[in-house]
Amino acid sequence: MNVLRTISGTALLLLAAGAGSAQMIPDNVGQSSKSLPPALVNVRFDPQLNAQIPADASFVDEMGAPVTLGQYFGKRPVVLVFAYYTCPMLCSQVEQAVVGTLKMLSFNPGTDYDVVFVSFDTSDTPEAALKKKHEALRRFARPTTDGGWHFLTGTRESIDAVTKAADFTYSYDEKSKTYGHASGILLLTPGGRISRYFFGVEYPASNVRLGLVDASAGKIGTPVDHLLLFCYQYDPTRARYSATIMTVIRMGGVVTLFCMVLGFVIFWRRDHRNEHSNQELPTQGAH
Repeated sequence: MNVLRTISGTALLLLAAGAGSAQMIPDNVGQSSKSLPPALVNVRFDPQLNAQIPADASFVDEMGAPVTLGQYFGKRPVVLVFAYYTCPMLCSQVEQAVVGTLKMLSFNPGTDYDVVFVSFDTSDTPEAALKKKHEALRRFARPTTDGGWHFLTGTRESIDAVTKAADFTYSYDEKSKTYGHASGILLLTPGGRISRYFFGVEYPASNVRLGLVDASAGKIGTPVDHLLLFCYQYDPTRARYSATIMTVIRMGGVVTLFCMVLGFVIFWRRDHRNEHSNQELPTQGAH
């Protein structure tokens, strides 16, 4: 019994600790909150379905060539991702998640859809963008899809035009030289309208596949995941994120542990009652 109490107490403590460290912001992302660091108070990602992403926004691609977003519109749906290429935190996980999810699909970039990464850091360079593209292609392992991956950099004017259309706001911390921002991806119709969006760093392949099919037909779907993850300030001396929501997987493990302990308690009590009842039956029969 003491062991059981210890296990239950540990599970509850872990659950409480996980809940305290995970800042889940499903709604009202742009509003002030005492649970958020000051740098994240005005950070938001609240895309409006059917909103038009500006086709005339001009950027530079990973090869240093001038492009407009409209060059990727008109033929296929687009997976649009906001991430800066020198980010030491969440952006890399978002990029890896995008590649991992798309790799699970039979669809191919450049044939069935395009993937467009837009950096919101004006100091990012085509060289940094090219490095990110090479990393993505290496993980994706389909060399013939090279033409479907695009990593863009641009001026503040162009970046603001696109992020404003997607209602994606971020903040810059001068001390750490990093950006506070939320994570997620957008699926655009061939015409450049927001068809669907996914928050976080996990994008179910089946949902993304369905979203791409709908987007290719110009359909406007629904948001799938309302959990926002914020990226803010990495502490390299402790090798952890000081104010970033990176505990989704941990929370899943804690919840699983809690359910296991709860199930153990239920089954233990039921077996204990059955055993007690079986012990009493002979005595009752004697009377």
